[in-house]
Amino acid sequence: QSCHRPAGQRAGPELGNTGLPEGVEYIPTRKRGKNPMKPVGVAWYSLYARTRLGYLFYQRQVKKARERYPHGHSVPQPCCLPGVKILPIPVLSNNYSYLVIDTGSSRAAVVDPSDPLAVQAAIEEEGVMLEAIFCTHKHWDHSGGNAALCQKHSSCKVYGSALDAIPQLTNALCAWPSPLTDREKVSVGCLTFEALATPGHTVGHMVYVLDGGPFGSPPCLFSGDLLFLAGCGRPFEGSPETMLASLDVAMGLGEDTLLWPGHEYALECLTFASLLELDNSALEQKLQWAVQQRQEKRSTCPSTMGEEQTYNPFLRTHQPELQEALGLWQDWGEHPDAFRARVLKEVRRRKDLYQAT
Repeated sequence: QSCHRPAGQRAGPELGNTGLPEGVEYIPTRKRGKNPMKPVGVAWYSLYARTRLGYLFYQRQVKKARERYPHGHSVPQPCCLPGVKILPIPVLSNNYSYLVIDTGSSRAAVVDPSDPLAVQAAIEEEGVMLEAIFCTHKHWDHSGGNAALCQKHSSCKVYGSALDAIPQLTNALCAWPSPLTDREKVSVGCLTFEALATPGHTVGHMVYVLDGGPFGSPPCLFSGDLLFLAGCGRPFEGSPETMLASLDVAMGLGEDTLLWPGHEYALECLTFASLLELDNSALEQKLQWAVQQRQEKRSTCPSTMGEEQTYNPFLRTHQPELQEALGLWQDWGEHPDAFRARVLKEVRRRKDLYQAT
């Protein structure tokens, strides 16, 4: 018997007009003319995120990646839990889509379908029925496959935040647009996903948490561009304060929560982190492991939220070791979260300079 919740029956608290969780304020990026995101640049980001040029660039990315990585940029390592199968699908040059399967009913959802051909191939190989697309945000490298998959699977619903211009979600011609608000839950077969609003990278960024409780498994966090192994996404559409609040949402999940990020950035992020904390043994061990994994083109996901808090500098803004390494001290009377936002801003600044070299 299927325990699929009928369309429209999604549980979640009522929110105000902003669609953001209570206590989280959206603070726009710094004044026009300032560029906190070198070398990307505000002008280029606007073109990518808000014009057709972004879609054309995405199409070029897809074509080049298919030619360069005909079998994907990494060797996928399926994760089989009781009643659930999670299949990472390596797409583009470093993205991951995820096919999440209720093995009892063969119903499935996909998270961030960048390349529809790669996702469709996985669906056919697994012999499952695609019921849902969970989109973390609007950027083409996470949402570019929505339209093609909806054409192929006519009853598939697209879920995401109405604050982002997600393809097929905001398209009035789509038969199944399904905007979500913070803490809403959606069922696919016997799987339950909870959407959490995590603005910063984009104003409507969301992450999705798969409840592992009914299967005796840990929760699974599909983090998009909020959080990577040892890293986090750039705050293109938010301030350090906004990003910190969103990272704290992820930090609030259990330490056993499995982290499934939107990109394969582990080696770069761990190498950068090792330059900040020279005496972090957990970081050193994880870096050595990641080097071995990537030499064999193996995926580095998942990690756990407990692990991440030992070596991810973007989740360690409260740690004196990192603060001292950055040469930052809390001012007299400064709120602890305001100080942590300053620490996060400095880590982000150094990471952007590291990428630019």
